[in-house]
Amino acid sequence: MDIVKELPEIFEEFAEQRKNSFLTVKEIKEKGIPVVGSYCTYFPQELAMAAGAATVSLCSTSDETIPAAEEDLPKNLCPLINSSYGFAKTDKCPYFFFSDIVVGETTCDGKKKMYEYMGEFKDVFIMELPNTQSIEALRLWKSELERLKEYIEEKFGKKITDEELRDSVRLTNEFRKAQKELMSLMAYDPVPVSGYDMFKVLYGAGFKFDKNEAVSEIRAVAKRIEDEYGEGKMQPRAKRILITGCPIGGATEKVIRAVEDNGGVVVAFENCSGAKQYDRLIDENAEDILGAIAERYLEIGCSVMTPNENRYDLLGRMLDEFKVDGVVEMTLTACHTYNLESRGIKRFVNNKGVPYICVETDYSSSDIGQLNTRIAAFIEML
Repeated sequence: MDIVKELPEIFEEFAEQRKNSFLTVKEIKEKGIPVVGSYCTYFPQELAMAAGAATVSLCSTSDETIPAAEEDLPKNLCPLINSSYGFAKTDKCPYFFFSDIVVGETTCDGKKKMYEYMGEFKDVFIMELPNTQSIEALRLWKSELERLKEYIEEKFGKKITDEELRDSVRLTNEFRKAQKELMSLMAYDPVPVSGYDMFKVLYGAGFKFDKNEAVSEIRAVAKRIEDEYGEGKMQPRAKRILITGCPIGGATEKVIRAVEDNGGVVVAFENCSGAKQYDRLIDENAEDILGAIAERYLEIGCSVMTPNENRYDLLGRMLDEFKVDGVVEMTLTACHTYNLESRGIKRFVNNKGVPYICVETDYSSSDIGQLNTRIAAFIEML
């Protein structure tokens, strides 16, 4: 007889998924399936999937390999860049080791140079990402998708058809819808689970190679949470916090803990590992399916875009949907675009009548005490 697992155990299984899939990626390679690695939400994964490749997000959220990176790169560089390069250089990331190619994008000057140097020891394809969301920018971005498609076809000896692209789009759309359905449960008041447990599922699901399986598991977790909520199992009421800013995960999960250890609950994540990646779907029925893919990815509201109206639109909707009491923006040291845009985000959030705080951090543990002090004081005044 199958033993029904408790939710905390399920959450921990998702939390361990990144490590547990290290062996899976090796098995995938042994079966002759190509692997495409990436670092950014702008990577149009549907193109790789349509060619029969597995896609994976590469290691970039720990300070473990930063000293090795700093042998080649400046010490005052964004920790995400140094961590990414360090894991690649030292081969301590199995996902990078087994990737046939890495797809990069020109989101910032630091990453552009990182990809250039990474290309000395790995097959790296760099996409030219426009920094606006105009009609002209979309033409350029679509041409970059066409260039990537041709590259993948040549690399893996596989012609990608429109129908294969549509099949990939349908699958990734279902994955995004499942994530959004799960996260929508945090609109309940009080919330059914902690924000940290919710994050474990969202983050861990991204490392499941079988997307159909991932969709089923996410929806099963959502149903289980909803059922238990109906039975009266819920978190104590707390100040409802939305986290925005730089990509969160790994070392920066300390910000989530700082909120939830000090009288708050994280009800929403606007970051790349949160709503940015699942909010917008691709038009599955578009006549020009490659153009539809290009349009969806270019609409992501990253701080590299100027102006960045899509980020404000998403934030505004989330503030209302999740009944947010306060916003915590997490920026990484030397991430100039997010640090610069924090002024506009503060003004937007405050104009909506919601308090805001920005905390700048890196991948070390040295500022945990300071984070706790600042975030506790912020929550106390809400």
